Amino acid sequence: MSVGLLAVVDDILTAALKASAKTAGVVIDDAAVTPQYVQGITPARELPVVWKIALGSLVNKFVIIIPIALLLTAFAPWVLPFLLIIGGGFLCYEGAEKVLEWFGKHHAHADDEPRDEKKLVLGAVRTDLILSTEIMLISLANLDPDFGIWMTLGALVVIGLAMTIVVYGAVALLVKIDDVGLRLMKSASRRVRRTGVRIVASMPAVFRVISVIGTVAMLWVGGHLVIANLAETLWAGPYELLHLATHAVEAAGPVVVWVVDTLISAVFGLALGLVIVLVIAGISRVVKRPAAAAPHTTA
Repeated sequence: MSVGLLAVVDDILTAALKASAKTAGVVIDDAAVTPQYVQGITPARELPVVWKIALGSLVNKFVIIIPIALLLTAFAPWVLPFLLIIGGGFLCYEGAEKVLEWFGKHHAHADDEPRDEKKLVLGAVRTDLILSTEIMLISLANLDPDFGIWMTLGALVVIGLAMTIVVYGAVALLVKIDDVGLRLMKSASRRVRRTGVRIVASMPAVFRVISVIGTVAMLWVGGHLVIANLAETLWAGPYELLHLATHAVEAAGPVVVWVVDTLISAVFGLALGLVIVLVIAGISRVVKRPAAAAPHTTA
């Protein structure tokens, strides 16, 4: 490999590392959200399902997000904020539905029915599309504008591949860690067996916590996406309130600022998500009513 090519690769990797550092919060959210989609399926199918979702994530990044982001950045950058508002609204809707489920408002399907792999993979890939879009757009925004189209493309490809490996590697570890506990329980060492028992016994609680974190992550990321992109397009009111709140606690340090920003974004996301749920429920009732009222004809 020539010195010039090595220098180009080094520049791409360095730029990718710097740009991806800004996406750490969304990556954590993505890793917290995804395990929810694997719960309820047989252990033998957990890793194959994670693999399918990871492949879907790669398709999202390399076939959909990166080409569209580069085209829109070049020819219609004004469209991107509106797409992010729509994506953020979808995350708020999904998060609000999960919160309603905590209070007994379930979907029409029965919880004890076997989960359809195709549907859960589709749902996970759909959610990944929103989170991956934010990851890639944040990365794109933090790359040098004078980097050049091919160098930018190379950096985005590196970031997309690395983030997919990190997120779904962590997800695979989470969903299979109980199998590690079961193997430890078969050890000849009493201490190792006890460790295995503790691991297996703790996993239901771990997944409940992950489910809560994933739901909050949906609301936080979705709410923040809507707030930030509304400010760039239609209405800066929510962003100004958020800025006032975070500015008021700046003296307490960056951690407190982040917590306040996250809480406000999540509350905004929940409120918006509940509104969307109500609107969709209302539209569904209006659509179903004429069908129910229509007279049945007999042959």
